[in-house]
Amino acid sequence: MHSDGTAQEHTEAGSERPFDVFVRTCPSRPALEHVTGKWGSLTLSALSSGTLRFNEVRRRVDGISEKMLSQTLRALERDGLVHRSAQPGNPPWVDYTLTELGEVTAARLLDLIDLVQRQMPEVLAARNRYDTTQDAQNHRP
Repeated sequence: MHSDGTAQEHTEAGSERPFDVFVRTCPSRPALEHVTGKWGSLTLSALSSGTLRFNEVRRRVDGISEKMLSQTLRALERDGLVHRSAQPGNPPWVDYTLTELGEVTAARLLDLIDLVQRQMPEVLAARNRYDTTQDAQNHRP
């Protein structure tokens, strides 16, 4: 942010101004989306347990399609969070591991996931209160 409160435009690495996710054209936005999107965060979290093959990741991340997992892994690999290693064999297979950057990122995600899971009783109670209020408002004569 500038001192006047307006957002700075992003710049490339090595420049004097930092990246700013609040600027529409900043390349940090897609990277943040890859990490915080449903499939990216679950995939990174699954890989935090160690090296996994494609189908092992798919089994761990319940509900993800092959196509979506493939796209997610590609995006995470491109962003430097996941390393893909093709292994020779009959049949050949591919291993996926977190990079150092991926490990740091996954650790933060796991903390967030733990927080959300611990807070679910409060979240469910809030949802119930909200739904009850909405139902009452929608059924007024």
